[in-house]
Amino acid sequence: MVVVALKKTAIGTSHAKVILLGEHAVVYGQPAIALPLPDITFTAVMEERSSGQMILGQAYQGPLSNLAENYEGIRQLITKLLRHFDAQDLAFTLRITSSIPQERGMGSSAASAIAITRAFYAFFGAELTDQRLQHWASIEEGITHGSPSGIDAATVASLLPVWFVKNDAPTPIEFNLDGVLIMADTGIHGQTGLAVSVVRSNLADTPRETQAHIEALGDLTTQAKDILAAGQAEALGALMNTAQDHLNGLGISHPKLETLIAAARQAGALGAKLTGGGVGGAMIALAKNQASAQKIILALEKAGAHEVWSQSYQKK
Repeated sequence: MVVVALKKTAIGTSHAKVILLGEHAVVYGQPAIALPLPDITFTAVMEERSSGQMILGQAYQGPLSNLAENYEGIRQLITKLLRHFDAQDLAFTLRITSSIPQERGMGSSAASAIAITRAFYAFFGAELTDQRLQHWASIEEGITHGSPSGIDAATVASLLPVWFVKNDAPTPIEFNLDGVLIMADTGIHGQTGLAVSVVRSNLADTPRETQAHIEALGDLTTQAKDILAAGQAEALGALMNTAQDHLNGLGISHPKLETLIAAARQAGALGAKLTGGGVGGAMIALAKNQASAQKIILALEKAGAHEVWSQSYQKK
């Protein structure tokens, strides 16, 4: 291919995401909704240099060739992007900054792939379609996560919520919510694989009861699609509370999650539930405004939250 003139510096950005509704039920054909968290960002800055290929990040600073095993997905992505632009010997510095916590179900690996790809395409002055962007992200995600659904990569690249059904392409949905979403970490690493096994075991032991929880979660997610479009925060909070009851019924909550959820509700949250895999990990709460959000954040910190983040949304 013909390489166009380089830019001296190019920037690519992305952001975090969180599962709003549909955890675990999505494994059994029900829908899930993921929300973008544009205030929690990932930035990749590509710069020319005289020699070498350097990666400068918070957890690693050094040559591309020495990237650690945990970053193999990023190394492979960058190597393939260099080959795509016929620039294997390009001397560059890639500066990476992120406020997205790792291993908390907030899409950090997908966000890194999206931002890096955008930085490379901007550096070479090349057009980047959404389809091409998702293709590149799937390379990194495939190495890091094995068989990614695509919902992470779609959401960290979008400012709209993403609707996802297993084996279908993720699609953006209408969004008019006015409120503040709060995420709190229990400090206990979520165990998605274990949680999936718990649900599978319960489905074998108590099929009728477990299937009812799964179908109810799917119905709540379907209702949430219209509620997000209408911007009905209180109705969404009620759905979140009901969803937590069903997730608890599936056996994938945790005492620390329940403590934080109760603290958020007592502090005025419209709704609160676990997010992601469960059995530890993180929870989310919806506040009607910033003043309410601050009270909820203080209550979560007092209840032992390991870390707390927030994201404001405003109606169009």
